[in-house]
Amino acid sequence: MKSDFIFDFMDVLTGPIIVYPSAWQDLIPVDILQNITAARIRVQMEGGQMASLTEVVAYMMPRTFEAPMPIEWTNIYTWCGLQYALAFNNAEQVEAMKEIAPEQLSDHEKGLLDNLRSWIYEKRRQALKDKLKTSKRPGTKPSRSNQEELF
Repeated sequence: MKSDFIFDFMDVLTGPIIVYPSAWQDLIPVDILQNITAARIRVQMEGGQMASLTEVVAYMMPRTFEAPMPIEWTNIYTWCGLQYALAFNNAEQVEAMKEIAPEQLSDHEKGLLDNLRSWIYEKRRQALKDKLKTSKRPGTKPSRSNQEELF
C-alpha cells in the first residue's frame, strides 16, 4: 500500500531514536546518532522490520553506564558495537572492539537481540504514529466546529 510505503519512509528518515531512559543518555556519541538513518535504510533495503544494530548500540549505551550487565547482554552490546564499527569503517573502533567482542553470538543471545531489535522497532514506530496524530497538518482550514475559538 502507498500509505504503508510513505509511513515506512517517514519512519526510516524521521522516526525517533529510542534510548534506554537514563541520566547517561546524553553521552551517546554524535557519530552513532548521525549514522542511525543510514543503518535504518540498510535494514529497510534488506526487507527487515526491526531496529538496526546501530540503534541497539544507541539504546544500550546509557544502560551500560548504570550498572554491570549480565554476560549475555554484555556480549550482545559488544558484538553490536563491533558490527557498527565494521559497517561504518571505523578502523580504530574495530581494533578496540575485536579485543572484547565475541566473534559470534550464541543462539540464546541471538534470540535476545532479535527480541530487543523488534521491541525498539515497535516503540519507534508507535512514537512516530503518536507524534503524527498530535501534530496539526499544515495548510488545513479550520473546521466550523472550532470557529468560535478563532473569533
